[in-house]
Amino acid sequence: MNRTEKISGLLITLNEEKHIEAVLQNLSFCDEIIVVDSFSTDRTVEIIKNHSNVQLIQRPFKNYTDQKQFALDQAAYNWVLFMDADERVTPKLEKEIIEEIENKTDCAAAYYFLRIFMYQDKVLRFSGWQTDKNYRLFQKDKVQFVSDRIVHETLEVNGNSKTLKNRLIHYSFNNYDEYKSKMVKYGKMKAREAFEAGKTARWYHSVLRPAWKFFNHYILRLGFLDGKKGIVISYLNAVGVYSRFKELKRLNSAGKK
Repeated sequence: MNRTEKISGLLITLNEEKHIEAVLQNLSFCDEIIVVDSFSTDRTVEIIKNHSNVQLIQRPFKNYTDQKQFALDQAAYNWVLFMDADERVTPKLEKEIIEEIENKTDCAAAYYFLRIFMYQDKVLRFSGWQTDKNYRLFQKDKVQFVSDRIVHETLEVNGNSKTLKNRLIHYSFNNYDEYKSKMVKYGKMKAREAFEAGKTARWYHSVLRPAWKFFNHYILRLGFLDGKKGIVISYLNAVGVYSRFKELKRLNSAGKK
């Protein structure tokens, strides 16, 4: 499809050899692809270097917001598609992206993408993920990342937002141990964010908050309809919350010494 608007495809990576080849192929419709890598120790960099159309920048990782803002600053074009390595654009979504950015009279400053959560290679239909969405496409000159968020970064948008109809595919769950590690990592980073905001963990937080998380995802968000997969995802999401308050309690105690 001929188009007048150009797109910068952006990624940040660390040890993504499992996904990097597929996502780079998936982003081939972009006019430039930039990967900011945090010194991967697996084959990620080797694979990236096999793609002559990809610009690789290696930079130490401070937090997600800092790394993503740096990557955004490198983009040559105003339209940016900012992906995670475990996400894929479908052909229908690609077509919708192009139609939107070419629509000069009614395009938004930023677009939410709804996501299909893949549990290994099967679709997880409920468990809280049915309404999962994130900003992935936006105009560089109308956004910036909120600086005080270090995980689950927040985009500040100067203008209107829309949600695209076609969904992004999210290959988040490869196996139990990997997903658990991810949830614990995010939990600890959110604890650091809360600590720096002056928040305090109470004794009941590490009991009630994880229990509520499980109940919300498994019962209220219909995780039970996903069978065993729903139990596993709801439990691991609760583990992430438990890790957050456990780490926040540790930080609170260390801060008082």
